Amino acid sequence: MQRPGRAATASLAAAGLAAGAIAWRALWHEPRSGRVRERTLAIPRWPAALDGVRVALVSDLHTGAPHVDEERIEHVVAAVNARRPDVVLLLGDYIDPEVHFGSRVAPAAVAERLGKLCAPLGSVAVLGNHDWRNDGSGMRDALRAAGIPVLENEARCAGELWLAGVADTRHRRPDIDDTLRAVPQGEPVILLSHDPDLFPAVPDRVALTVSGHLHGGQVGVPLIRRPFLPSRFGERYARGHVVEGGRHLYVTAGLGTTGWPVRLLAPPEVVILRLTADPAPRPAPAARRRRGRAPSRAADPPPGHASAPR
Repeated sequence: MQRPGRAATASLAAAGLAAGAIAWRALWHEPRSGRVRERTLAIPRWPAALDGVRVALVSDLHTGAPHVDEERIEHVVAAVNARRPDVVLLLGDYIDPEVHFGSRVAPAAVAERLGKLCAPLGSVAVLGNHDWRNDGSGMRDALRAAGIPVLENEARCAGELWLAGVADTRHRRPDIDDTLRAVPQGEPVILLSHDPDLFPAVPDRVALTVSGHLHGGQVGVPLIRRPFLPSRFGERYARGHVVEGGRHLYVTAGLGTTGWPVRLLAPPEVVILRLTADPAPRPAPAARRRRGRAPSRAADPPPGHASAPR
């Protein structure tokens, strides 16, 4: 047998180093990282009185995963408080003992730490599918005991802003009409929905819908992440700012992990949105048709994409 040449040995060594670097990043570095992202969104018909209001989005802690314990939550709370948002919106999946190599953390321990969030307009929460799969009523009661209202198909006023929250789409029955019933017509309202798949049913009167749930795919390689996104819309709502028909959605990639405790190219995040008024757009001049080309059309919604529930 011939020994491999130097070039082959070097290639194998390089491949091993690359695989080790990817494994270190995906299994250790990135899941334990944390960033606070600030973005400015221009919202149609947003009132001048609320121009510049800052909204913090905290989602998908999945406490109990190897990278998310009670101390990590304390760091997240401190990071949010340091940015001094006007309101904090908690978007569900606070507990998850089902993560591989994870452990069970009591809902009260999570809620006690989240109760230290500080914002002039307060904090409100919705529950996610993992909360209900494990101890939904316990998590709800613990958050309320910590002074955080949990919204299930209901709305509440926070200063000059309305906050509305729908029930989880997988284990409860979300009802958008009932949720918005208490909100006067024309009042600015932000809708909390753990799962962004509800967005196509959200009416135009909602200024902004905020969601989590998808983790940015958790492994953010487009061709790889699509089968693992628990959304019937594939990558349509994977993360970030989405505008459809003049309606606005923001999906945060959240903080924790589910299934395997891995993140790659989908770093954990807390998002703070600065909301400003978007002036009414001027009508664009009619485009001239070119010979031999069909007129352009707005993209139709992609067909439903079935995937395993997360």
